[in-house]
Amino acid sequence: MKHRPKHPKPMNKYLLSALLWCASAPPVCGSENVAAQARIPAEFRAHVTDAAQLPVERYEWGTLQWLCNATLSPGSQQTLGLAVILPGRQNPLHYHPNCEEVLHVLSGQGRHSYDGRWVDLTPGMTIRIPAGVKHNLVNTGGEPLRTLIAFSTGDRQTVFLETQPTRPNP
Repeated sequence: MKHRPKHPKPMNKYLLSALLWCASAPPVCGSENVAAQARIPAEFRAHVTDAAQLPVERYEWGTLQWLCNATLSPGSQQTLGLAVILPGRQNPLHYHPNCEEVLHVLSGQGRHSYDGRWVDLTPGMTIRIPAGVKHNLVNTGGEPLRTLIAFSTGDRQTVFLETQPTRPNP
């Protein structure tokens, strides 16, 4: 009888989504933030960010937090962020003239528009939106809709086709 090598079982896509979401959550204690920043060697500070140290943009519909882009990491040719859509809310209809977007649902549920067509999205699903495609996301569930968003440029441009709600006071 031949010995067969054991291969690791592939990671469940929902587990991967949960791990990504947990990794993005800020630490409970402020001293951990300082410790995390201190662990980043000086030569890597232009390449490593800590979500707990980065600002969160707040809108009537939810939040955006940029984790990587040309502003945070000069020379970056990609943009990465976390977007949260509040229950019953939606971000404004828009498009990106200079890049494609990839959106991955971490938790919650919603409907995503794609040049006038709609697709339901649930945890573990990913949608690729080519440059120029008009789109937005509606939270159809009772909990915040958490997504990881990536763009094919470090200098993402957005053209809003609806009024972008002003940011409420923090």
